[in-house]
Amino acid sequence: MSHATSPVVSGPPLEGMEEFASVNEVFVHTCGRFADKPAFTCMGQTLSYAELERLSRDFAAWLSEETDLVQGDRIAIQLPNVLQFPVAIFGAIRAGLVVVNTNPLYTEREMAHQFQDADVKAILILANMADKLERILPRTAIRHVLVTELGDMHDFPKRTLINAVVKHVKKMVPRYTLPEATRFRDALTRGRGQSSDAAICQTDDVAVLQYTGGTTGVAKGTMLTHRNLIANMLQTRQMIAGLIEEGRETIIAPLPVYHIYTFTVNCLFTMITGNHTVLIPNPRDIDGFIKTLRKTDYTGFVGLNTLFNALCQREDFRALDFSRLKLTISGGMALTKAAAKRWEEVTGCAILEGYGMTETSPIVCVNPPDGIQLGTIGKPVPGTSIKVIGPEGEEVARGDPGELCVQGPQVMKGYWNRPEDTARTLDAESWIRTGDIAVIQEDDYVRIVDRKKDMIIVSGFNVYPNEIEDVVATHEDVIEVAAIGVPDDASGEAIKLFVVSRDEALDAETLRAWCKQELSAYKVPKLIEFRDELPKTNVGKVLRRELRDSQDSKESAPGDGAT
Repeated sequence: MSHATSPVVSGPPLEGMEEFASVNEVFVHTCGRFADKPAFTCMGQTLSYAELERLSRDFAAWLSEETDLVQGDRIAIQLPNVLQFPVAIFGAIRAGLVVVNTNPLYTEREMAHQFQDADVKAILILANMADKLERILPRTAIRHVLVTELGDMHDFPKRTLINAVVKHVKKMVPRYTLPEATRFRDALTRGRGQSSDAAICQTDDVAVLQYTGGTTGVAKGTMLTHRNLIANMLQTRQMIAGLIEEGRETIIAPLPVYHIYTFTVNCLFTMITGNHTVLIPNPRDIDGFIKTLRKTDYTGFVGLNTLFNALCQREDFRALDFSRLKLTISGGMALTKAAAKRWEEVTGCAILEGYGMTETSPIVCVNPPDGIQLGTIGKPVPGTSIKVIGPEGEEVARGDPGELCVQGPQVMKGYWNRPEDTARTLDAESWIRTGDIAVIQEDDYVRIVDRKKDMIIVSGFNVYPNEIEDVVATHEDVIEVAAIGVPDDASGEAIKLFVVSRDEALDAETLRAWCKQELSAYKVPKLIEFRDELPKTNVGKVLRRELRDSQDSKESAPGDGAT
């Protein structure tokens, strides 16, 4: 290992930033260039780029001409993966509003916090969760409510059939009363034909308030500007330019588009390249998901570790035709080597693992298609610089772990109305501290060791859960695994594993023996608990925090009841 000072490592120059001043300009340019190409498909219904442009213009006209909303006001979009999402996003931004992407699975408490914090003035919400909005509406500043149903963007009579089944057969729409609400389809109809020019947005204007997951405290609104979003679109395009053809790819989007990872890759990147996104409303319905894949001639797939694992367990997935699949992107959580190898064995397509965070729009690093290194997040994308620092901000030697810091045009403007939090995270030169522990290799590839807060200290030794999980995941009977630290009288902390296994005969001692072959003694798990499933976010990221919170003083050592 070299002990030279770790330098700042930069990606190649970013091309094309001078072309566009706003997301609006990118969108209008793309829709004109690829007018007849498919833009988004969901549940068998497809919108071309020309149709997407027209519908988003109708929505922008309604917002501008029939409401009192002004440029810079916040509008919450609380939708799953449906065609209304891109129409609403591009329409709202076209009207000069700031989009607040909102998780449809939020509780009333979470909705109220986000809407109050962002001072949301308008909302588009799926009817399925409108009852929650009704109960919290008086506690917000929301003046304009739009409601849509699942099938609203489909042609008649399929639209009526979908909405009737969802409401009356599946009973998925609780009763609600929002007498002042406007139907989304009515807003589009009333906006049609109205003359309304697109808002003039500056590159530094906020386009999206993207809320962090709140895993380190209260959820904060990340201010992402037009420049931030355009930069990440262009960075992604430049990084994988040799792998895709503009206007010719079909990319599967199973992860929620309101999440920054899929929002950028499947809503913005595929848009700027004129490619086709297939939205999967409910990827947890694996049967329906695989049925869609069977009927779709797709060339790209965007997922994350848990989804790759789940699909590769299925015989019907393994039987699909993957002959045209040439691009698979992984993000959102660490990709294990076992999952990556299994996916490539099944599909014949290698995974490009990337890394990012909400505060960086999100992509920072990605494995280049012609130089994938499993176990790394690749190299910085164009226009991006990275470095690693020690606890006091000092530079650390290359090859040694330190906190990853990022500088680039995709780095957020700051946290909404939180100057103290912004100052703690973002310095005067716009370097952002990620909270992730990383190693920069001699070849400039980057390895994420773990989150600072997830690090386990065993008898003074630093142990990173990702390393433990990566080793355990290679066992043929392990489907999913998570490692956390728990209090231990002898060593300060002990390592506890949570395992989902495909074989009921797999026991703790067998797994410990497996770990002893690959890990130093202090890294071998002391406690192992088998579960039917692990807690996850809606995106599918394992919630280590929830696992930590589930532990109590009754935690026992192996042989005393814990398996």
